[in-house]
Amino acid sequence: MAPTMTLDNHLISRLEAARVQKPQTPLFLLDDDVVPYGQFFDNARRMAAGLSHLGLQPGDRLAVQAPKTIAMLELYIATVMTGSVFLPLNVAYTPGEISYFLQDATPRLFVCATDKLQALEPVARSAQVAHILTISHDGGGTLAGIRDCEKPDFTPFPRKKDDLAAILYTSGTTGRSKGAMLTHGALSSNSETLADLWRFTDQDILIHALPIFHTHGLFVATNIVLLAGASMHFLEKFDAQKVCNLMPHATSLMGVPTFYTRLLECPELDEAARGMRLFISGSAPLLAETHRKWRMRTGHAILERYGMTETNMNSSNPYEGERRPGTVGLPLPDVALRITDPQTGVPVQQGEIGVIEVRGPNLFAGYWQMPDKTRREMREDGFFITGDMAQQDEDGYIHLVGRCKDLIICGGFNVYPKEVELTIDAVDAVLESAVIGIPHSDLGEAVVAIVVPKQGRTIDSEKLTAHLQGVLARFKQPRHIFCMQALPRNAMGKVQKNLLREKYADVFAS
Repeated sequence: MAPTMTLDNHLISRLEAARVQKPQTPLFLLDDDVVPYGQFFDNARRMAAGLSHLGLQPGDRLAVQAPKTIAMLELYIATVMTGSVFLPLNVAYTPGEISYFLQDATPRLFVCATDKLQALEPVARSAQVAHILTISHDGGGTLAGIRDCEKPDFTPFPRKKDDLAAILYTSGTTGRSKGAMLTHGALSSNSETLADLWRFTDQDILIHALPIFHTHGLFVATNIVLLAGASMHFLEKFDAQKVCNLMPHATSLMGVPTFYTRLLECPELDEAARGMRLFISGSAPLLAETHRKWRMRTGHAILERYGMTETNMNSSNPYEGERRPGTVGLPLPDVALRITDPQTGVPVQQGEIGVIEVRGPNLFAGYWQMPDKTRREMREDGFFITGDMAQQDEDGYIHLVGRCKDLIICGGFNVYPKEVELTIDAVDAVLESAVIGIPHSDLGEAVVAIVVPKQGRTIDSEKLTAHLQGVLARFKQPRHIFCMQALPRNAMGKVQKNLLREKYADVFAS
């Protein structure tokens, strides 16, 4: 039952403001339908009531791996309304990968795609999940059935700024994924800052072609639209031609670099983009060449920003002023950013390369059930060590130059080599492996594996590729597998991945 207290739910009270003021304003613009704010939030309240009747309580986790649908966003809002913690999972994860998240987060409910229920139900039962519900590709499923039996009079549970709203898992270099705990205050403050900085209003229409299981599509794109009372074309997935066709009927687009490289292949882009207000890129570095080509074709300068799962957004190129190619702009107004020596933690001189550290209301509350890891990543003065290497120029613009932990960003998704290496090394004929990222014109970086066979054994790269398809998400799977008799090592025995990157640098050259 909903509580009778009058305190508000910090995040919901902000996201739902447009629904209260203008319930008939279109939120979703679909091919043959319009869904207004009032209808969306009424459904979310019905869903929250249904979840509450199933026993979901404040602080419980609700995990979901489901298609991108309006029902999925209703579930996000409904979960936060119940005071519970929303845990979205990449739709590409295999049952084996899902098992880890369910065992680690111990959710009370798990929601999956209807067509994945048979494969995932045993995994959820093994993790002792109390209830398993489904969402189909058309928004139906058992979750919708529960929603439709309720009334839209659910009162959101009171939640404060410091209460958890979500957990997002980010892969670890040791192979164990870490759950970044995100509070109501971190999500609301960051979205409010960005909506203001990027000048979003109720007149905006966003083309939403991003997935909604990570920060970019969920906590940046969706939250900003809701906060601004704007509308969005809600696409199940990115389709360059469809996005191009929608541009004359939209004002803004948020995407990863791959979106922009593929849109540049559309002949009608020049004319279609003319009336747009803003193009934003993130999740992976945008090549300066792509930035220049886009401006030459469309007359628009792409606005690039920088963030990560643990921090939401940290910096952005300005809305008014120079959007500098090859940079991620300036620190956000409420974010303190410094660049330090990764060994000593001492700030480096302006222009020198170091590791980015940030502090602000956007920061996560720590890693789920990993207090020691949290302490290692946080300075005593509250700065979080991002692990991203950068330099800051004389005008304050941030130039990302690399990543301390060999992170690969493939099509906007994070791939940590150690996780892939552990999977490959578990194959019987493999002695060891090294996984690296190689520049790719479409994906930004693509995964490449170098494998050493055990003595007297051979490795069939095609069979190994087929094996990995069954245990790793698509974006983690190597695009090429090469065999070597030994990996290059330095005097300390560390694999010299820089030499491997140089050796295979031209693998994807056109």
